[in-house]
Amino acid sequence: MTPKFRVGVVGTGSIGKNHARIVSELPDVEFAAIYDANPATAAEIGAKLGVRAVSSLDEFATLVDAATIATPTPTHFPVAKTLLEAGKHCLVEKPITDKTADAKALSELAKRTGLVLQVGHIERFNPVLSALEARLTDARFIESHRLSPYPNRSIEIGVVLDLMIHDLEIVLHLVRSKVVSVDAVGIPVLSKGEDIANARIRFENGCVANLTASRISPEKMRKIRVFQHNAYLSLDYQNQTGEMQRLEGGRIIREEVEIEKDEPLKREIASFVQCAQAGVAPKVTGAEGAAALELAIQITHQIEAAGVKA
Repeated sequence: MTPKFRVGVVGTGSIGKNHARIVSELPDVEFAAIYDANPATAAEIGAKLGVRAVSSLDEFATLVDAATIATPTPTHFPVAKTLLEAGKHCLVEKPITDKTADAKALSELAKRTGLVLQVGHIERFNPVLSALEARLTDARFIESHRLSPYPNRSIEIGVVLDLMIHDLEIVLHLVRSKVVSVDAVGIPVLSKGEDIANARIRFENGCVANLTASRISPEKMRKIRVFQHNAYLSLDYQNQTGEMQRLEGGRIIREEVEIEKDEPLKREIASFVQCAQAGVAPKVTGAEGAAALELAIQITHQIEAAGVKA
């Protein structure tokens, strides 16, 4: 009998515990181990899911074929590097790292070793994006809003690296053109870094994207609007709904976008495991994660230069 593919989870905090839940539900996969710098947290999740909690990353590496990494951003690089060097496929939560040089180093390491390195840009697995891609022809203007209440997590990074980076990666994916200018503003409110930010990005092909992210909003919102010739799409990532308005025969036709709802994180982790098993490139590669990080850091540097110290 062929042994099952062994998957483990590093980091069992607010995001990692959801990784663990989903891995425990995957068919034909052995949930082999979990590791957390806080042994009590790992033990609690391990006991709940019937999974072995280990005391070190080195021990963890001996038990798995692939791992998801949901640790604080500054630890992404050393954890992923250790596992890749041990021959393990990795899914790293976004942002891939907190330094572009480290992100590129991980991408090159995965390429050199023939391992799958996927970055957790979860919206790429949201059915809403699939609906958008099916209708996209030539985006000329993109507007996105990603708002949330103060999270009390990930506050070691600003809102650009925490939230806006989702939309930066999506915009780079959709537009596929060189960035020619960035105009950004942001201010801290409850954190050392920016808690609300806006960036206007111009691309070589003429497309313009206007992105707003906030983690001090009383409400949650994750929406994107895309304008192209003769059509306008408005999509809601959170509720997985949308509508399209298009010009047909001189009349404006408004129609609901049909979306088959599903849990994006489940789709993301299942896709990673399938890619790791088959040894094929993931939907969001290390290089794509690094490109989104590079743009996010360019935006944060512009904000800092205007007076915000992260």
